[in-house]
Amino acid sequence: MNSPLIQLLVLAGIAVFLILRLRNVLGTREGFEKPPVTDQSPQRRTGPALEVIEGGPDLDIADHLPEDSDAGKALARMKRIEPSFGVSDFLSGARGAYEMIVMGYEKGELAQIQPFLSEEIYESFVDGVAAREDQGLTIEAHFIGVRETELVDAKLDEDTNEAELTIRFVAELTSAVRDSAGDIVEGSTKEIKRQKDTWVFARIMGSDDPNWMLVSTDG
Repeated sequence: MNSPLIQLLVLAGIAVFLILRLRNVLGTREGFEKPPVTDQSPQRRTGPALEVIEGGPDLDIADHLPEDSDAGKALARMKRIEPSFGVSDFLSGARGAYEMIVMGYEKGELAQIQPFLSEEIYESFVDGVAAREDQGLTIEAHFIGVRETELVDAKLDEDTNEAELTIRFVAELTSAVRDSAGDIVEGSTKEIKRQKDTWVFARIMGSDDPNWMLVSTDG
């Protein structure tokens, strides 16, 4: 065997050896290279996990009155009797009822608000409107808005399940009293006055009638 052939075989052997070594170190690739797999598992929390603690504060009550007060406990009993009852929802409805009742009385349109008035309150409204008419007076009023609505007290009669909620309203409106000739004798159509009222609404909790009735209008 001549020398050039021997050298060729030696070089070929060295080349095969290097290829095998490279394959062992780098591995083989088939087809398109796959993108590296990233760890998509959730990150491990280093702090304490958040848990919902049952028996925690009822914010629907605590946002308005202390839960440990007599009024707060009364509200909790109301919600047990009628789970769909919400304090915040009630206050939202009370704001609308306040405007409707105030304007109904000012305009003398009592038929629309009668379902929301106790018999005693309705009769006092009728007397007030009748007294104005007897004097030939009319009221021109414009309701601007309720600025404050505050739950002051809550009571529940455990024998009858009758609930009473006391609400303090602060509203703004214009009101002018005109005589039979149309002249303004009191108030103004332009000057905004601030009106404060403390009203009591009552209802039998758990009853089919959803309406709360106005039972007191102490100013």
